[in-house]
Amino acid sequence: METNKYIIDFYNNYDEDNRLTSKHGQVEFLTTVRYIDKYIKEGDRVLEIGAATGRYSHALARRGYKVDAVELVEHNIEIFRKNTLPTENITIIQGNALDLSAIPDNQYDITLLLGPMYHLYTEEDKRQALSEAIRVTKRGGVIFAAYVISDVCVLEEGFYRKKFSVAEYIKNGLIDPNTFATKSEPKELFELVRKENIDKLMSLLPVTRLRYVASNGLSQLMRETIDNLDDETFDLYLKYHFAICEREDMVGSTSHALDIFKKN
Repeated sequence: METNKYIIDFYNNYDEDNRLTSKHGQVEFLTTVRYIDKYIKEGDRVLEIGAATGRYSHALARRGYKVDAVELVEHNIEIFRKNTLPTENITIIQGNALDLSAIPDNQYDITLLLGPMYHLYTEEDKRQALSEAIRVTKRGGVIFAAYVISDVCVLEEGFYRKKFSVAEYIKNGLIDPNTFATKSEPKELFELVRKENIDKLMSLLPVTRLRYVASNGLSQLMRETIDNLDDETFDLYLKYHFAICEREDMVGSTSHALDIFKKN
């Protein structure tokens, strides 16, 4: 599949393992773990779909949870296995978020879908990935799905860092000239959405939303500033971020969002 080729080529040459270790990267990681902690219970079984190099899987396994992981990219799996400690109750298999047929229904208390929605470009594929995550989750279990949000990405990568030309993207049909909504293609690697797109996607699925979170807020846009904060000020910034990341007027001001929902 051509889409998979773009993804595999990208992650073969990208330091995914260290993406969440900088101060600005930690905001997304610490926010996601903070919300997982609100729902995970002792003895819960965890599935991470699209586990990348395993930063979340390892964090949970090292706290004593049984974690199964699925990852598409062999390069990521090699790093995942290299970093697995003998004490971790963790497994990883190569697989695709669109087809979890090797996993029976209703197996997991907590299901993490923290990467695949970044790289799915059609409504059909997005709904298929979500449906598979829901299928393998127990009734009443909690699913965490992460998305890349378009507006802050356009601000940061287009207007601020000038990694792409907003005018050219408009000319090529990738940004709407009136609403500035984005359209992604596999060669662009990341699917950029807005909350309204996520709401529409979720509307027909058998779930109840628990929370919707701006998981890193403006941390990516402000990354140089945040990386240069001393530890005390960074802790204060985190406290501020945690205080506002669910506020309705702030959830669109983020480059990554976390949708948390329960299987009905």
